[in-house]
Amino acid sequence: MNNQDLSIIQLILEASLIVQLVMLLLVFLSLASWTVIFGKFFGLGRVRGFNDEFEREFWSGRNLNDLYNLAMDNPRKGGPMERIFASGMREFLKLRERRVSDAGALLDGARRAMRASFQREMDAIEHHLSFLATVGSVAPYIGLFGTVWGIMHAFTGLANLQQVTLATVAPGIAEALVATAIGLFAAIPAVMAYNRFSRQIDQVAIRMETFIEEFSNILQRNVGQLAQGGPTGAAH
Repeated sequence: MNNQDLSIIQLILEASLIVQLVMLLLVFLSLASWTVIFGKFFGLGRVRGFNDEFEREFWSGRNLNDLYNLAMDNPRKGGPMERIFASGMREFLKLRERRVSDAGALLDGARRAMRASFQREMDAIEHHLSFLATVGSVAPYIGLFGTVWGIMHAFTGLANLQQVTLATVAPGIAEALVATAIGLFAAIPAVMAYNRFSRQIDQVAIRMETFIEEFSNILQRNVGQLAQGGPTGAAH
């Protein structure tokens, strides 16, 4: 195994400058993609945890005003669903303070605020996800470019030789093929992670959209009392 590792390192060291630069770029893309992968893995775990905790509080029968005050006290410590709830409640209460008595206007304002907050949250959750898609798409081609260039360089170096054997050609071709291998090593985890995270983000998005509809229904059932300045009841 040590000899094999040494031979691969030797192939990289003896490759042409262009191929070495291609390999260096691919290694950088691989490291960057793994950084994004670990960040997304833990980040999505936190998002699901925050949403689970807030939903338990929301459906426990707790007063909506209490939930809103708690969300406003710790705006940065809550999760996406809690911030969506807070934006809807804030707009609803703001319109009520302006003496807006039309139930439809109150509900539309709260819904628009929640949809805007939802979009901001999704933009934050999907941040850097496109980078994984880019690495998965272009890394194999970058590796292939390095391979083609290396093979061209190897055959150019054989032009002045009188006799060419497999032993003469093999090192140059092996050096070039290392670039393709590194390209695949960078691309495959990025593609797998992108597909997995895309499914998880879709599930998070559906869950938050469902919450927006459920909370809108709660506001609609209580909008008459709330519009008159009555107490904000519990979620049910």
